[in-house]
Amino acid sequence: MKFKFLILVLFLAALGCKSSHKNYGYDGASGATKMANMVHYPQEKHLKNVKQITFGGDNAEAYWSFDGSKLVFQANTKAWGLECDQIFTLDASRPLDSTEIPQMISTGKGRTTCSYFLPDNKTIVYSSTHLADPDCPPVPKKEDYGNKYIWPVYEGYDIFTADIEGNQLKQLTFEKGYDAEPTVSPKGDKIVFTSTRTGDLELFTMNIDGTGVKQVTSELGYDGGAFFSPDGTKLIFRSSRPKTDEEIKVYKELLAQGLVQPTNMELYICNVDGSELTKITDLGSANWAPFFHPSGEKVIFSSNHVSKRSFNLFMINLDGTGLEQITYDSVFDAFPMFSPDGKKIVFSSNRNNYGTRDTNLFIADWVD
Repeated sequence: MKFKFLILVLFLAALGCKSSHKNYGYDGASGATKMANMVHYPQEKHLKNVKQITFGGDNAEAYWSFDGSKLVFQANTKAWGLECDQIFTLDASRPLDSTEIPQMISTGKGRTTCSYFLPDNKTIVYSSTHLADPDCPPVPKKEDYGNKYIWPVYEGYDIFTADIEGNQLKQLTFEKGYDAEPTVSPKGDKIVFTSTRTGDLELFTMNIDGTGVKQVTSELGYDGGAFFSPDGTKLIFRSSRPKTDEEIKVYKELLAQGLVQPTNMELYICNVDGSELTKITDLGSANWAPFFHPSGEKVIFSSNHVSKRSFNLFMINLDGTGLEQITYDSVFDAFPMFSPDGKKIVFSSNRNNYGTRDTNLFIADWVD
């Protein structure tokens, strides 16, 4: 997603999982990009041995396999012959070399988003528009919407599974409208996803074979980018919940066009069945891409509440106390995920891109 000196947020996912993204970085016009040519900032005390593992293009939303040996991620890299996001997997133990193209998991058609490993470490669940249209769907222009940042939630998205060699296995959703942003419980029994099947962007769960669909949220607003707690009993997610008459009017008008405006989001937590729903941030701006700390007592997330010009990672207790800044990038850090053993973290960043628009994947040892 492009931003001229001002980051244009992405979500949903992501956003943890985002609904659709094009580019996350600066356009190279600002002298501030010179500050981005670092892999590890001195203030980042929770990170150690930070390593860049992709080099060039748009690489984001990387998530670990259950055994911690692989990553699945989405990329839009011209050097790989891509026109819009597709899903890839790579070995988490080493960076890609300059000429290497990782294994594609998706079909290479349509646009994809939000992939995740299933417990067998050999199967991927992901979202794609390839059945609705083999071409890349059009991206809305900001100038058509008062120069405001807009996200498309394409109704052609459905959820699929494929193996790690790219063989397509099964379609899991068949409802009309947007079905995307799937992530998998650490218990290996459930998938949570976002859908417009009830007329609004709500969270749902289903069994990993697509059966047993249950609605989780029901309040007006975009609920998405959900992840399970380490014990599989809770969900953390981002939400933009309009309250005033004008906010509700704008939200409904955009949604009717298959669009959302994700510039104001806060984090919510609830039980898997939707009970005990609690708002845990009230920071303003865009707070999103949350993921549980291995202890299950904290959440790491991305936010621009400190500086509108940059997104960094923060951590907060489940009761909303103890807010702590984790990264200090001058541009964009998001999509954090802890490895299953809690010893490492992977995240997406515009750091070290020398003023380009490149977003890359970084892995670090985690220090509590």
